[in-house]
Amino acid sequence: MANKKNRPTDPELNILKTLWQRSPQSAKEIHGHVEQNLQWSFSSTRKTLDRMVEKQFLAVAPGERGQGYTPLVGKVNTLAAYIGDLMHRVLELNKMPPVHLFVDSELLDNKEMAELETLLGQLEQDKQSE
Repeated sequence: MANKKNRPTDPELNILKTLWQRSPQSAKEIHGHVEQNLQWSFSSTRKTLDRMVEKQFLAVAPGERGQGYTPLVGKVNTLAAYIGDLMHRVLELNKMPPVHLFVDSELLDNKEMAELETLLGQLEQDKQSE
């Protein structure tokens, strides 16, 4: 997920956050969660979901309520890639921020926070060895 070309767009990240909380979900359920934030139509949500399946960010399978979408990309890996991009490309820093900065995040539990700390350490080592 660290590759910039494989990183989700902002709307795709919004959809992933919804699915990381609960999956699988139908396109209508996902749209119900993201429509206010994204301010777009159901057809735009559908098109984005199709694109995310093509990019292999999501899996889709038939379910009781229609097609159910499930994330194929990990939450912690995706967030680490975004944090790494912010630190390196945007701020031009070689060090990663201490993970305690994210302790109040509603996206991460304690286990995921520890995983994030490990991934950020690996990203920092990789950047320093370049």
